Amino acid sequence: MLSKYSNLNGKGVRDRMEGLLPGGPLMGIARLRSAKRKRYSSWDRTGGNKDFVSVKAGETYTMADISGAGCINHIWITISSEEEHYLRKVLLKMNWDEETKPSVLVPVGDFFGLGHAVTRNFISFPLTMSPQDGKAFNCFFPMPFARKASIQIINEGEKEIKSLYYYIDYESFSALDDGWGRFHAQWRRENPCDGISDLGMSNEEYQFGGQSLTGKGNYVILEAEGKGHYVGCNLNVHNLRKTKEFNWYGEGDDMIFIDGEPFPPSLHGTGTEDYFNMAWCPQQEYHSLYHGLVLPGGPNWSGKISLYRFHIEDPVSFEKSIRVTIEHGHANHRSDDYSSTAYWYQTEPHQPFDILPVEKRLPLPD
Repeated sequence: MLSKYSNLNGKGVRDRMEGLLPGGPLMGIARLRSAKRKRYSSWDRTGGNKDFVSVKAGETYTMADISGAGCINHIWITISSEEEHYLRKVLLKMNWDEETKPSVLVPVGDFFGLGHAVTRNFISFPLTMSPQDGKAFNCFFPMPFARKASIQIINEGEKEIKSLYYYIDYESFSALDDGWGRFHAQWRRENPCDGISDLGMSNEEYQFGGQSLTGKGNYVILEAEGKGHYVGCNLNVHNLRKTKEFNWYGEGDDMIFIDGEPFPPSLHGTGTEDYFNMAWCPQQEYHSLYHGLVLPGGPNWSGKISLYRFHIEDPVSFEKSIRVTIEHGHANHRSDDYSSTAYWYQTEPHQPFDILPVEKRLPLPD
């Protein structure tokens, strides 16, 4: 993966790729750079204090349209809107070089790490939501490009975005060395997941019984073709089962199929919380550099849950294809509302993807 501290010009890039520079990620800061730091932002071109733009309902606004080679390595956004669930109605779209199909097409809230059209203060290495009340969004994923980059906001709501403030920080340089993948992010949802009824079953059997020996029916976080590496996801669950019995939403094994391999895949996990680097059906809010539980749910794991896992130190490489999946409950028994954003790098062209219409993106009532 491209380090956000790398020198993107010449020998420094090759040394970093070959592991020749000593020390951790901060070591790269000491190396002299020849790239030029630049920025697109919403500053008031009249010199006043109206440092924002407004985006009418149904309009697309281009925040950055960059020509030449470079790498975006910081995005900051905050939005003021009276629209309910605007975080699911407003889309973030990114295109690299001459591609006609976007590499990023994600609801703005989900892109920055948290679904359900809500915000919370949390911190991770590549993504943060910062005070006040998590309404300042930051992304530090590096996004290299060889000839062109475009970042747009699409307002698919019914009301105007009254104020959109933003920074798009990037480095510009003469050429991009070979070997850099392009950044991608995709949003998916299955509402509800295709589970089974618990009628006539004991709670023990429903929650823990049955077998899963194919991976068929798993919730799909990412399906991509080409050469690249998967660098993580956020997963949002709305527990839809109404019961006083033990109502843990997890027990779903993660299964990552690489280059069309059969079951069992090379990467087969042991349970939902285990993939997200936690344990024993967690109910505590927690966030760290590479994994977290931003929304832990209510009593008996009710309501809305949001987890994230970033493969920064352990990216999952693929040569031809990747299919990142997780069971929705053991043996896919449960029928909860799942949504997710996957993040990855790959060569172009990528397999085209679309996004559900607004009405199918909206969160369910609590």
